[in-house]
Parts: sequence; structure tokens; C-alpha cells
Amino acid sequence: MQKIDEYLNIKKAAIFLGISPSTLRNWEKDGKIAVYRNPLNKYRLYKLDDLKNILESIDKSEEVTKK
Repeated sequence: MQKIDEYLNIKKAAIFLGISPSTLRNWEKDGKIAVYRNPLNKYRLYKLDDLKNILESIDKSEEVTKK
């Protein structure tokens, strides 16, 4: 079972990634990131693991370009 603390709202997710909330909304629209909705208030939620994977993929792509 998932716990709510395994998700970040759009503002915290944007800060975590170092981007704007608008960028996250665009990524959602383009299908680049999965978004979940809080069942009580329908706010956007992002899985912390998904956000960490994005940062890891950025790190890996930077390593490839440095070679």
C-alpha cells in the first residue's frame, strides 16, 4: 500500500527537481511524467521515486555527453 508521504505536491516536486510548476504541468501533458490525484481534493501528486528517476536519468545523460 502506498503512503501519502511517498508523494509530493506540484510545488514541492518542482522545487525537488529545480524547475517550475508550469514545466511539470507541461511534462504531464506531454506524457513525460505520471501524475496522480489526491482523492480528497484532486491536487496533483508526483511519486517521489518517479522524481528521483528523472534526476538519475539526467545525471546519466550528463555523463554520456562528457565522454
